[in-house]
This record gives sequence, structure tokens and C-alpha cells, in this order.
Amino acid sequence: MTTDRLATRRHKLVQSLRKAGLSALLVTNPKNVTYLTGFTGEDSYLIIGTDVLCIFSDSRFETQLKSECPNIPAEIRTSRTTMIEFLVREFPKFGLSHLGIEASSMTVAVHDTLAEKLAKIELVPLTGQVEDLRQIKDADEIEELRLAVKQAESGYGLMKSLLIPEMTERQAAHELEHGMRRFGALRAAFEPIIAVGDRSALPHYRAGLRRFDESPFTLCDWGAVSPKGYHSDLTRVWATGKVPPKLHRIYEVVLNAQQAAIAAIRPGMKCQDVDGVARKVIDQAGYSKYFGHGLGHGIGLDIHEGPRLSPISTDELKSGMVVTVEPGIYLPGFGGVRIEDDVLVTRDGYEVLTSVPRELGGVNS
Repeated sequence: MTTDRLATRRHKLVQSLRKAGLSALLVTNPKNVTYLTGFTGEDSYLIIGTDVLCIFSDSRFETQLKSECPNIPAEIRTSRTTMIEFLVREFPKFGLSHLGIEASSMTVAVHDTLAEKLAKIELVPLTGQVEDLRQIKDADEIEELRLAVKQAESGYGLMKSLLIPEMTERQAAHELEHGMRRFGALRAAFEPIIAVGDRSALPHYRAGLRRFDESPFTLCDWGAVSPKGYHSDLTRVWATGKVPPKLHRIYEVVLNAQQAAIAAIRPGMKCQDVDGVARKVIDQAGYSKYFGHGLGHGIGLDIHEGPRLSPISTDELKSGMVVTVEPGIYLPGFGGVRIEDDVLVTRDGYEVLTSVPRELGGVNS
């Protein structure tokens, strides 16, 4: 990643801080520190503002900081002091009267300690200051997401080629994670959901001991993390035997809902309206009460980011956003269908980044 892109991100953040009437922000969310600096370590904070830029870290990361972000000043603490004590000692030199803090990241305990020890600095809670910037992916981020998708799809193909009827969900999840790593992924984006038969009616099921020969269909929800930390997220359902007509019916409904929603994606479209397109298809088919979650979410340095595609989201899609589109129907005691793809919002529409076939094929399709 070029230093110019990182500098552009920081410049945009400083501009937003000015609009909020603040001269500096203390960044405590490690993903936000990475986004603004390129530093991939943990346990480090960043102060950024009109006239200030500094990373606070410890001796474990001194060499890494010099390598990953050599142009950003760093203050290194030793094991003889805590991070809070370190901040209390260092902050007065910046001459700040107000300091923004990340309300969704900083704990109450840390806030209260800083407020007590830095009584001359007013701490101002802010929400989404960096996360809003992260919603729009630049060219480097989009390429990294493409890589995460490719690694997930390659691992998935390898896993399916290894399946045998006696294999359990948990064994398949292990093969899937191992496969993604073999193709260069840092790790799985989350614990893979591999759900045989009626277990597929549980949207966040944990792979267990069900065997593939216990049911004629299986749901798999998985993703990869690229080397630079970007996440992909996909879901497919495949046949392991003769699929019941009921599954065929709900599969067709979900697929139609997903395709209609994807076709509606474009800059300026409200997220709740995209959700509504898919929900209408499912409602008209008589399955409205079996689709309880939102249609999708942004992906990036986190597996769940903004924007959210849901009935209550008033966000508008913008070029450069990457979202999942994942409608589902879940019938307790029978099974469920979810089909999920990663979609880039382009200047004049959309691009589907994922390429795994959506048809309800067999184990080797």
C-alpha cells in the first residue's frame, strides 16, 4: 500500500474532525489504526489531528513500526509502564484542550482513567469517524478483497473435492480452513458454518458431528482473510443426494430474491430499498416470517462493516462500497437456504466479485 493512499485517508479524517470542531482524535480501534497507518500489529493507539500525528506502542513492535510506517512518529513504552500511564505522561505535550475518542472502541474504564488523569483535556465521544471513511474502498482495497474472494473460492473447491459421505461437518470445516491457507489466506474470516440438513435452518450454526450422508443437502458459509487483512464472505447450498421438492422451492425463491436485489444495486440507492427488493420476493412467495435478518453488510478489514443492507438502514450506496447480498429462508426442523455473494458498487451499477456457481448442484459442482 502506498504512503500516498494512507496520507489521503488521514487527510480526510482530519477534515471530518475539523467539521466536528475538534483538533485531534485518539484512535483505539486496532483496525482503524491499521487503516490510517498501515501498521498491522496490535495494542497500539494513534493520535491524529491538525497538528499532531503519533503512534503509541511498545517495544515488541518497534522494528515493525519502522518497517510498516516509517514516516509516522512513534512513541515506544517499555514494560515498566502501562499504556494508560504512558498516554497520561505524553499527552500534555500536545497542548490539547479537546480530544475526540472512539466511543465504540474505548472501554469505560480507560475513559474514566484518562478523564481523571488528564482533567485539563475534555474527552469528546465520537462514533464512526474512521469507520465511515472505511466504507468506500480505494483501488488497493478492492484488489485485496478480490484476492480474499479468490482464496475463499479456491479453498472451497479443494474442500469439496475431498468430501466423502462419512465426513463430518467439523472435519469439512477443518479442510476448508486448511485449503484457504494453502492458497495464501492469512486465516478464515470466521469459523466456517457447515450445516447438514435441518441444521441449515440455524443461520449461525457451528459445524458439529453431523455426517454428509445424513441428509441430501448442506449449507456452507465461509470466507478468507487476505494477507493484508481484508475479508470475503460467501454462502452456498449444495446437494449430497436427492433433494426434497420443498428445498428446491425455497432455493428458487432465495435465488430470485438475491438476483433481484443485486440488479438493484447502484450509487444513490438506499440500503433499505435494496433490502426491500429481496424481501418483497420472499414475502410474495409466502416466506416472510422465515427471513429475519438483514440482506447484507459491508466487508473490509472487518467481516461486518458499514453499510448495512436492512429494513432500517437509511444509508445510501456509493461507488467503492463492497457489500454482501445474502437473503435466506430458514424452516425450523427442515432446513434452510442462504445464497451470499460479495458485490462491488461501481460508478454506474455493480460488479459481483464472487464466481462460485449459484445453482443447487451436487457435491462436485
